Formats: sequence, structure tokens, C-alpha cells
Amino acid sequence: MTSTSSSSTHSDPSANSFQVDLRGLVDLLSHHLYSSPRVYVRELLQNAVDAVTARQALDPEAEIRIRLSASAGRVTIEDSGIGLTAAEAHSLLATIGRSSKRGGDHGLETTRREFLGQFGIGLLACFVVARQIRVITRSARDPQAAPVEWLATDDGSYTVRELPDEARREPGTTVILQARPGAEEWTVPAKVEQLARDYGSLLPYDITFTEGEPEGGESGEHGEPRGITDRPAVWDRPFPTPAARRVALAGHCSQLFGFTPLDSIDLDLPVAGVRGVAYVLPEPTSPAHRAGHRVHLKGMLLTDHADNLLPDWAFFVRAVIDTDTLRPTASRENLYDDETLSAVREALGARVRAWLGELAASEPERLAAFLSVHHLGVKSLARHDAELLGLMLPWLPFETSEGSMSLQEFTAAHTEIHFTRTVEEFRQIAPIAAAHGLGVINAGYTYDADLLALLPAVRPDLKVTELDAGAVTERLDPVPTSAELALAPFLSTARTRLEAQGCDVVLRAFQPVSVPALYLDDRQARQERDRTAALDSADSLWSGILGALRGSAPRARLVLNHNNPLIRRISALPDEALTGTAVESLYGQALLMSQRPLRPADSTLLNRAFLGLLEWATHSTDSQEGQK
Repeated sequence: MTSTSSSSTHSDPSANSFQVDLRGLVDLLSHHLYSSPRVYVRELLQNAVDAVTARQALDPEAEIRIRLSASAGRVTIEDSGIGLTAAEAHSLLATIGRSSKRGGDHGLETTRREFLGQFGIGLLACFVVARQIRVITRSARDPQAAPVEWLATDDGSYTVRELPDEARREPGTTVILQARPGAEEWTVPAKVEQLARDYGSLLPYDITFTEGEPEGGESGEHGEPRGITDRPAVWDRPFPTPAARRVALAGHCSQLFGFTPLDSIDLDLPVAGVRGVAYVLPEPTSPAHRAGHRVHLKGMLLTDHADNLLPDWAFFVRAVIDTDTLRPTASRENLYDDETLSAVREALGARVRAWLGELAASEPERLAAFLSVHHLGVKSLARHDAELLGLMLPWLPFETSEGSMSLQEFTAAHTEIHFTRTVEEFRQIAPIAAAHGLGVINAGYTYDADLLALLPAVRPDLKVTELDAGAVTERLDPVPTSAELALAPFLSTARTRLEAQGCDVVLRAFQPVSVPALYLDDRQARQERDRTAALDSADSLWSGILGALRGSAPRARLVLNHNNPLIRRISALPDEALTGTAVESLYGQALLMSQRPLRPADSTLLNRAFLGLLEWATHSTDSQEGQK
């Protein structure tokens, strides 16, 4: 197009036309709208399917035929569809954005819902691989119209001419692509057939593929035609038994996604026009991973990486569906996220949730196998679903002071449940809690603390409380007063040595006897240490402010086990310096056992204690040898 200039006044402006570089626009649409050259096969199939759909609407008795063939450098597709007149070829094939699929255009009254394409730019995708597109077509609407040839090249030019009757006797269309240099790999017969099967296996019409070139632009293939379509979909086929159906679905999943599923979930939403199946992954996967689902639109593959089809919590399944209601994006490579998709997503999520409920009610063994792999996903769902929480919570596994078990098993032995918010805190107290009959759950993993907070609403008979260092210390057996008074000098030395670490020392008697010392810490103690560290490094102004904020929060505690023989021997040492070094070693060993990250001050203490013990050991050896 060319623009026209105007010298008109502002009160009488003249219209101007945009200048359009058609070659540049074709390049933009064909190379940047679509993610891969592979989509050209989809567009060829789509146009053929839409053409025969329109033909059936005009003449229900018409023979339906779609034939695809390929040889290196050339791809041909022929259909017995509605065809085009010369005027329609000018209007529809060469006008970007116009589509014959819009109801009413050129007398085609078939509604948009019956067609796959809706944007009128699909043929341009073929220029991703083609330097030339040749269309030979004859209209079924106007039997008197002559066959027409529409010939376009990738420079944006095209010609339209009428052909003699013998060029095409029957209504329909043949599209012939000539590959552009460097794109021949996309026209190799094996590649074309594989792409056709991938995109078109569920299309409603029989489609065949032949390797070789057709004769005269029509049928007459040189090889044996092979079927492309494979209908009905596996989830819609009849099977003699449920077990046979499960085996067939597992094979379909293995072929499609490359894994054998734990189970399959029917996704049947007739009201929403959705049919399909979700396959349960056999291996755990991250909740943050957004799985790609496979979506067919009226039988044509739309995308195999739709990440907005199911709720985020359903990350443990991969779905494949066919739909006639969801809207595609302009490139027809994903789903348009609108209110319809939101409603379908919620309904599909409800179907997955119902499957979990069915397993819990009637097939606990299959449920246990599922939860052993995907308990994290169920925990994520249960936090926001009161019904599922009550249904699934008894079956969910937790790490407890008595080992990994379901909540149902654990609550059978404990009506008072304690939990820790971090894995480190649990590891400190789990052995001691088990020995003293204290029921503790590790809530340091994702979602566990949230679920335990909701537990009393489901089981009012249970008491759930967070366990801290002070509570653990109180549950350990106290040492007789006389024994503690006798060890007062030892305890004083121990407290003095650990004062710089912000750690108190207490004496208790507990099981197992083999544990000499237990390091107990909690959030309040860590906050107090952080405040003290900030106070030490602050200037005078901030020192005053932080000093005024000093709280009464308990400090970390090193609990010495009076039942342990080593503790009794250390407490009886006459050398105060050696006693202090031994206490620092106990502190370091208990800290390492708790698997907490070491502060610089802790590392310094460990090095000092280790070297001190080495020095004492070698000094003792030297003294003994000197006495000899």
C-alpha cells in the first residue's frame, strides 16, 4: 500500500492509509507468532478438516477425504472439502486476519464452534518452511465455477488464475508446499508423518499419509497409504474389565509421556465439553514444578505444555484432554486464560480431589502407595480443603519420635501431641522424647506445621502444642538435691565456660544413658543471642536502645545427663581447667549432634577444646614416662 498526503485544513482532514510491507508482515507472523516450524503440519491439517466440515454442512452425503503425502522438499495435502472460487481465493487466502470460519462470510453459515481455526492466518505458518505455496481448489458451493490456482511466494506476492476443468474435477482443495532452502528437514516423509500423527491422531475424520509425491496434484499416491487418526481416544474405548482398561491407559501414558503411571484419573466434564485422563506420576516431583499437560481442541493437538489446565496443587499428575469449549491463543499453541478455563480448572481439580476420596474410602492400599510418593501434594491441598483434611489427615505420613508413621497410628498412642517447627529442634529431642514416652512430631517440613495447627478442628479430643527447650527440660527427671549440691562447683565451672556462648548448663537424669549431654535451643533463645550479638557490635546510641530491649527469654541449654558415667567422671575431676575443657568438648559434641550450623564462636570453641584435650593427653603420657 502507499500513503497519500493531504494539504487539507484541520477542519477537513483526509484519510490516509498505512504503508504495509507484506513480505515483512509474512515474516513476522510466520517466524515469530509460532514457536516452531513443526506447526505448519498442524495448519495444513486444520485447514483441511475445516474445509470438509463446511462441505458436510452443505452436503451431508458428500464423500469425506483427507490425504497427506510428502517427499524431500515437497508436502501435499488434498481434501474433498468446500473449496473456493476465484473471488474467495482473493479475499480469504490473501487477506491477513480474514477467515472463512466466521459465521456468514461468503455464505458459510456454519458456526465458529464447529471449526478448529478462528484467526485466518494459519496458512502463513507454512511460510516457516515453504518458499512457495500452491493451492488448487474447486468450489462445492458453485458447481459452475472453474478450478482455481492460487500461487504465493515468501516475498509476499501471489497470483490467482482459473484452470481448465480437467485440472480438478471434484470439489475440494489441494495444497502443495515447496520447501525453502535450509528447511528440507521439515518435509522429510518420516518427519511429516510423525508430526501428522502427533497433531491429528484424534481428529474426527480419517486421514491417510503416503510417502512420495501424488500424481498431477491429486490423489494417486505412489506408496501404500497409512492411517494417521486413531479414534476413539483410549479413554473413550470399551474394555472387557476395569483392569484391562487400566493396562491400556498405562500403555498410552508410557507412549505419550514416557512413564508408567501409579494410577489414572478420568477427567469427564460433559457440561464443559472436556474428556480425558490424568496420569499420576510414579516419582515425587517439586510442588514448584508446573507440569505441561496435553490439550486437544476438537481432536487437534493444541499444545503438550499447557501449564494452566489444572490447579497448582495437582503437580503430581500429567493430563491429556480433548475439549471443544476452551479458547486457544492466537498462535493456537496454548489456552487462553479466561473465566471458562478458570471454571474448567476448578472442576478438574475437584475430580482429582474426588479420586483421592474414593481411594481413602475403598482402596487404602492404593492410597498408601500414592501417599508414599506424593504426600506433599496432598498436604498442600488439605490445608485449604476442610473436607479433604478430615478425609486424608489420618492417612498422611509424618516423622515422629517413634519413627515415620501415619497420624492415625500416632494418635492411637498419644492424645497429647507436641511438635517442633524445625528439623534441627526435632533431631535434638526425638531420642530423648522416645525414651520418656513423649509424643513429638517433626513439623519442620513443608505444610506439616499448618496441618497440625488444623488438627484440633478435625480431632477435638487431641491437644496439640509446640515443644520448646524449657518444656523438654521440665519433663526430664530432676537430680536429687543432695547430689546437685555436691556438684555445685562443677556446675559453676561449666556455666562460666559456656557463658560466652549464651548457653546455660543444667543437670538432669534421662534416658538413654549413652547420651552424655543434650543441646536444647528454641526460637526465643536464638532471638536473644541475635540481640546480644547486635548489642556487642552497635554504637553507643544503638547499644542503649538494644539494651533497653533486653528480655527475659530463656537461653540455650546444655543438659548434662547425670545417669551417664562420663558425666560423673568429668564432674569428679580435680583439675578445674581440665573440667572446663571437657565441658566445652561436651558442648561441641552436643551441638554437632543437633546438626545446627556452627557460629564462628562455636567453631573457635571446638578447636580450643580439641587442642586442649590433645595437650592434656600428651602431657599425661609424658608425665607417666618421666616417672618411669
